[in-house]
Amino acid sequence: MAFLPISREDMKAQGIEQLDFVFVIGDAYVDHPSFGHAIISRVLQSYGYTVGIISQPDWKDDNSINILGEPRLAFLVMGGNMDSMVNHYYVSKKHRESDAYTPGGVIGKRPDHAVVAYCNLIRHTYRKKPIIIGGIEASLRRMAHYDYWSNSFKRSILLDSQANLISYGMGEKSIVQIAEALDSGMDINDITYISGTVFKTKNIDIAYDPIILPSYEDMKMDKLNYARSFKIQSENTDPFNGKTLVEPYPNGMYVVQNPPQEPLTKQEMDDVYDLPYERTYHPSYEKDGGVPAISEIQFSLISCRGCFGACSFCALTFHQGRIIQTRSHESIIKEAKKITEMPNFKGYIHDVGGPTANFYHPSCKKQLKSGVCKNKQCLWPQPCKNLDTDHSEYLQLLRKLRELPKVKKVFVRSGIRFDYIMADKDKNSTFFKELVKYHISGQLKVAPEHISDKVLSYMGKPENCVYEKFIEKYYKLNESEGKNQFVVPYLMSSHPGSDLNEAIKLAEYLRDIGYNPQQVQDFYPTPSTMSTVMYYTGVDPRTMKEVYTPKNPHEKAMQRALMQYRNPANYELVREALYKAGRTDLIGFDKHCLIKPRQLKKDRAAKKGEQDRRKLQSSKNKTKNNRVRKTENRQKKKK
Repeated sequence: MAFLPISREDMKAQGIEQLDFVFVIGDAYVDHPSFGHAIISRVLQSYGYTVGIISQPDWKDDNSINILGEPRLAFLVMGGNMDSMVNHYYVSKKHRESDAYTPGGVIGKRPDHAVVAYCNLIRHTYRKKPIIIGGIEASLRRMAHYDYWSNSFKRSILLDSQANLISYGMGEKSIVQIAEALDSGMDINDITYISGTVFKTKNIDIAYDPIILPSYEDMKMDKLNYARSFKIQSENTDPFNGKTLVEPYPNGMYVVQNPPQEPLTKQEMDDVYDLPYERTYHPSYEKDGGVPAISEIQFSLISCRGCFGACSFCALTFHQGRIIQTRSHESIIKEAKKITEMPNFKGYIHDVGGPTANFYHPSCKKQLKSGVCKNKQCLWPQPCKNLDTDHSEYLQLLRKLRELPKVKKVFVRSGIRFDYIMADKDKNSTFFKELVKYHISGQLKVAPEHISDKVLSYMGKPENCVYEKFIEKYYKLNESEGKNQFVVPYLMSSHPGSDLNEAIKLAEYLRDIGYNPQQVQDFYPTPSTMSTVMYYTGVDPRTMKEVYTPKNPHEKAMQRALMQYRNPANYELVREALYKAGRTDLIGFDKHCLIKPRQLKKDRAAKKGEQDRRKLQSSKNKTKNNRVRKTENRQKKKK
């Protein structure tokens, strides 16, 4: 099976006169199941539709959108595997230096707000042609949302992009239903019934049994209305009990979100990942040095999708949902065998997992019939009594992969939920033991995120004592296995709820464990997360109570500096933070102190002046002594 067409020459070679769909994407064209555009295009192809790819078109040139001609059915648009704004900017809003999803890692090959820019580009030429948008960027902006980069409250991306439909979430089922409807001759404006889609209308009567959310104007006027709306949205992310949501706009316009599509069955997941992917980037990128992102995923295996961890700062609940969907062992082993036959395979499978590697089945048995609980989480604040904490099926998979010929090592590098491991009822800790013995490449990366229980509560993370017990057990298991493996904790500064006192507690913790993080994560307010709503509104949507949120760039810099207080470049920021928080007890020479006191500028100037005076005097004395010696030498010669 060849790559999909990227030019008229490719279309001609494959016997295609007109494509059914033209797929405009913000990433390089990589035909690998870790890339959303690869999955959607291959799924459509498996149903008999032809798809061509326009990768990273010049959004300032109308002709760049015409290279494959007009599609028979519709344009598909996806910003990329990453949100284009996150792809372009650090949390400080400074430009990133590279883009792993672009040939050669070159930055700036896609526009800001790529989905909107590409759709507007299409509309210049194709006024009436249907446009369906999807992927992470469209999915998380499907309703009105706070935009951190412009510090503004934006409308649904459906309106700003001039698209006809959003296929939100993972999209395999909804895109096939959309394609079949269009192929049958149905007008795009009549496709209002498909799960996992968002449409716009002026006829509210076509929305089935809806919940009417606060209007865009009301949310823009009062942030608390947005917090209330988001709480309702977060309670309706499930395909089995989620309701249709309606967001009113001026001039009688409504944006209507249908409930999510149902999760894929194991067989459906297998079918998706068994499609004939080329498993690499398009060969036309070879001259540019290839696509850097391939190195991270080429020898990795996706075993699951979805996450019931429900971290407040993560958008997975809104995109993939809370119900875990998994592939069969047979499907994963089949893909692993393909990997081992690749010429550049060195014997190492880099990862086996998904959003959370050790979530390999739904969190409880009722979910696939009744859906997830609306007002309860599976792991937070405590593990639910109905939580099924069984690692046996995932462990069997890892064992099978370890036994494959040509496989030297199978690593687990995607997220591991340590609280889920600690909740496992297996008294022998079989999974934990084998994880330590076989599946860690020297250091295990875990995400406690903070050590303050107050901040952890806002994050939707377990109490710090759970992490401490995990660490204690981890090192005991390493000792029993004769291993010297470490833990790299991911920690976050400036999350809602974290004031300077909480940031200092985190710095003291780093001092006590002797850990000096080389990189730190500052909270990044991305669309459609609970934490971003806290950041914007100043309240926790779950309780509607006020929450302290660090927004001032200088305070954020202080919190970030406290995590790297050993760095001399951060001294002044750390000193200022300690004075501001009344914690000058941490400035001194004792081992519990974070920094040592520095001399005042006046003292330093005086000391420098004294040193300069002594140097000058020393130089004068040296000159005088030299003259005396020369005089004495002349007198000796005369005698």
